[in-house]
Amino acid sequence: MIRFLLMVNRQGQTRLSRYYTDVELKLRQNLETEVVQRCLSRSKEQCSFVEYQDYKLVYRQYAALYIVVGVTDDENELSIFEMIHNFVEILDKYFSRVSELDIMFNLDRVHIILDEMIQNGHIVETNKSRILAPITAIDKICDG
Repeated sequence: MIRFLLMVNRQGQTRLSRYYTDVELKLRQNLETEVVQRCLSRSKEQCSFVEYQDYKLVYRQYAALYIVVGVTDDENELSIFEMIHNFVEILDKYFSRVSELDIMFNLDRVHIILDEMIQNGHIVETNKSRILAPITAIDKICDG
């Protein structure tokens, strides 16, 4: 099961966080700080899977952004690794080459896309067209 997903920049600033289990607000900041330090301090030659407390961390770097997913021990790391790549491809398709600024200024849209992919900590959809259909419909209504 997916416990959380973080999107952070190279400076360790969180740009997106989504939790699928209850974590107190006070604990979230400490968790994010430690998780980000653990992933950002690793070299590119090292594996993208890290054990941390009772989580397995799976992360990928895309330009200046890192996407870190905390999962339970019984989750398949490679499927999460591919899910991260699929998420970025969907963001690229929607934003036409996604950037950190796209994430910051369109956080609501990124959350909608993420919610179409993951519900209650489980991957429910991987098809790019189906994931983008609701947000495209919203855009058409807003542009109306």
